[in-house]
Amino acid sequence: MHYAISTTWGPTDTTRAAIPFIFAATALEAGDSVTLMLFHDAVSLAVPGVYENVVPCGPPAKFSEVFSHPNAEIIVCKPCAQVRGILADNLREPSRMGGMGEFYQKVAQSDCKPVAF
Repeated sequence: MHYAISTTWGPTDTTRAAIPFIFAATALEAGDSVTLMLFHDAVSLAVPGVYENVVPCGPPAKFSEVFSHPNAEIIVCKPCAQVRGILADNLREPSRMGGMGEFYQKVAQSDCKPVAF
C-alpha cells in the first residue's frame, strides 16, 4: 500500500507537526511506502537543523526515521517554500521541491490512500 500524506503543520505547533511523521513512520515500519507533501508551515521541517529542534508534547518524534527511510518520498511545496525564502538548495536530502500536480499524481494511483493532517 502507498500513503500520500499532506500536512501544513510545522514548528509553530510541534505536536501537530509530529503526528503526520508518526503515521508515516508507522506505515513504513509495516512495509508500506509513503509520499509526504509538506505545505504551509510544514515546509520548514525539510530545512536542515529544523526538525531536530521540534519537540512534540507527548508522542515521540519520528522525523529522522521518515527522512532517512528509502520508501519515503518527501515533497516540499515550492510556492510555500519560496514565499518563506526557502530554496531547493536549502532542503535536507532526500526532500525536493514539487507542487500539487505531483501530489495529485500520487493520490490518483489505484494503490494509494490519501491522508491529510
